[in-house]
Amino acid sequence: MPNPILNRIILFPLKPIKPHFLYSFSSSALPPPSDQPPLVCSVVSLLTHHRSKSRWSYLRSLLSSSPDDLTPAHFSQIALQLKSNPHLALRFFFFTLHNSLCSHNLQSYSTIIHILARARLKSHAQSIIRIALRSPVLLNHSNSSLKLFEMLTKTYRECNSAPFVFDLLIKSCLELKKIDGSIEIVRMLSSRGISPQISTCHDLVSWVSKCKGSLAGYGIFREVFGLRADETEGMGKRVRRVRPNVHSFNNLMVHFFKDGDLEMVLETWAEMERFGCVPNGYSYSILMAVYCEEGKIKEAEKSWDEMRVKGIKPDVVAYNTIIDGFCKTGEIEKAEEFVREMELSGVDGTCVTSEHLINGYCGIGDIDSAILVYRDMCRKNFSPEVSTMDALIGGLCEKKRVSEAMEIMKIAVRNASFHPSKNTYEFLIKALCEDGNMEEALKLQAKMVGKGHVPDPKIYDTFIEGYMKLGDEQMVTRLRKEMYETQK
Repeated sequence: MPNPILNRIILFPLKPIKPHFLYSFSSSALPPPSDQPPLVCSVVSLLTHHRSKSRWSYLRSLLSSSPDDLTPAHFSQIALQLKSNPHLALRFFFFTLHNSLCSHNLQSYSTIIHILARARLKSHAQSIIRIALRSPVLLNHSNSSLKLFEMLTKTYRECNSAPFVFDLLIKSCLELKKIDGSIEIVRMLSSRGISPQISTCHDLVSWVSKCKGSLAGYGIFREVFGLRADETEGMGKRVRRVRPNVHSFNNLMVHFFKDGDLEMVLETWAEMERFGCVPNGYSYSILMAVYCEEGKIKEAEKSWDEMRVKGIKPDVVAYNTIIDGFCKTGEIEKAEEFVREMELSGVDGTCVTSEHLINGYCGIGDIDSAILVYRDMCRKNFSPEVSTMDALIGGLCEKKRVSEAMEIMKIAVRNASFHPSKNTYEFLIKALCEDGNMEEALKLQAKMVGKGHVPDPKIYDTFIEGYMKLGDEQMVTRLRKEMYETQK
C-alpha cells in the first residue's frame, strides 16, 4: 500500500484544457517576400544594406513620412527576414518600442522571442518575454501566461524556433511569480508529448515549494517527473516522463528541510533509493542536517561513514553540517577532529565553519577558544552573523568580561554591514549595570534607541536593579514611574 505520508501531498487540480490551446505547431502564414507590402521591403532593404551610423535616423524618417503605419504584422515580416542577424532584429524591436513606432501585439512579441531563441540568445529572449507579460496587451489579462504560450505555439514553425523557447517562457513566468500559469503551460506541453528541460522542472518545483509550501512542491514533483503511484502495485510501478536525477531529489529535500518537515525529507530519501538514484555528497549533507536537527548525532555520524564507504568525497557543506551537529550537542572535541580532517583533505573552511565553532565553544563555556576563532575570522575578513556575535558577547558578559565584550562590539560596528541585535545591547547593558557602570550603560541604551530598539520592562528592570545597588532611590523612583507610563 502507498505510504500514508503521501496522502499529505497537495496536488493541483487539473483544469480542462481548452481546444484553442491545442493547435499543432503552425506552418508559416506569412506571405513570400515578393508579395509583402512596400513598407516592409523598404525597411528590410534599409536595415540590411545601409551600413552608416545614420541608419536609424533614415529609418525614423522613413517610418514617419510613410502613409502606412508599421503594424505588428509588418514588424513580424521584417523581423523574420532579419532572423539570420538576430542582434539587428532585436535592435529594430527596441527601436520601434522606444520610439512608439509600433503597437506590438502577441504576434510581434512572439516573433522576436522565437528569433532570439532560435539564435540561442536565451537571456535576450527571456527579457522580451518579461516585457510581453508586462505589456498592456497582457497586463490585465487573467491568464496572460497561457495567452502568450498559445501565440508562441502558433508561430513556432514559421519562425523555425527552438523547443527550449517554452522553457524560457516557464522560467520567466516563475520569476514574475505567475506560478499557476507556469503549471498549466507544463501540463499543456505534456499533453503534446513535450517535456520541459530538467532544470525547468527543478525551477518549477522550487517556486511552487516557496510560494505554496513544500508539500505542494512535492505534488508538482511527482507530476512533472511522472512518479504517480500505481493503485494496484503500490510504489513499484511508475510512468516516466522526464527522469529525475540526484539534483531533483536534493532540491525537494532542501525545501522540506527549510519548512521543518523532517519526516518528508527522510521519505524523499527513501523514494530516491527506490528510484535507483545514487545520492551525492550534498544529499548526505541534507540527511545529516536532519539527524542533527533532531539531536540524532550518532545517526548523522553513521551517514557520514556510509558516505565515505561509498567513496563520496565530502565537500565543505558536508563538513560544516557534521561539525555543527557535534557543536550543538556539546561534543566540541569531535567537531575539532572534523575540522582537522577537513584541513588535511584540502577543503577550506568557510565563515560558517568558524561560526559553528564559536557557538560550540560558547555553549560549553570555553569563551577563550571562542575568541581565538573569532580573531581568526577577522584576519580572514569573515563577517559573522548577528546570532554568532550574540553568543560571543553574551558569553563574555556571563564571564564578567564586559570590557572585552565592549571592545569586540566597538570593532564589529565599524563594519557598515553589521547591525547589533537587541539581545547584544541587553547583554552589555546588564553587564554594565551589574558592574555599577551606569553612565556607560545609559550611553549604550541611547545607541540602542537610535537603532530603533525600544526599551522594554526587561531593560528598565536592569537599570532599576543597578541604581538600587548604588542606593540611588531618586533614580529608581523616576525609572519606575517612566516604565509605568510607557506601559499604558
